[in-house]
Amino acid sequence: MWLTVTTMSAVTPYNLHASLGYQLSLAARIQERRLEEGLKTLGLTRITWCVLLAIGNENLRQPSDIAGFVGIDRTAVSRALRQMETGGLVARGTGAGDGRTRTVVLTQSGRQLLVKGTPMALENNAILETRLSPADRKCFIALLQRTYAGEDVSLGHL
Repeated sequence: MWLTVTTMSAVTPYNLHASLGYQLSLAARIQERRLEEGLKTLGLTRITWCVLLAIGNENLRQPSDIAGFVGIDRTAVSRALRQMETGGLVARGTGAGDGRTRTVVLTQSGRQLLVKGTPMALENNAILETRLSPADRKCFIALLQRTYAGEDVSLGHL
């Protein structure tokens, strides 16, 4: 519920830099930017990286399953899969049964990029993790999970 205030003098000023949302966004953007810079050298984006992980590490074959794993909508996954198929990273075929379903597998090129990108992603996470003790990391994850408990965590994009 939003509060409507009629006079600015009665409103407590909003301190952007002291807000939890700003600090959370800043930390996330720093992590994302560092990962994106590394992935760009491989011709990947964060979305295509996540799709590679879904297919190569999680053995997901259906676009809807990939979308659920990545946390983005089916349209964004379809767009990424088209781009990845054009780039020779994935191959798509019809599923067993009715021919309306699609299955996705990594090509040799896709598997090679997954292998090359993994150290980059691990290093990116390690940078953040080394700044926190093991107990702090566990607590931080639990606190973050509480902040979005009960929310729709699917995103339209990453």
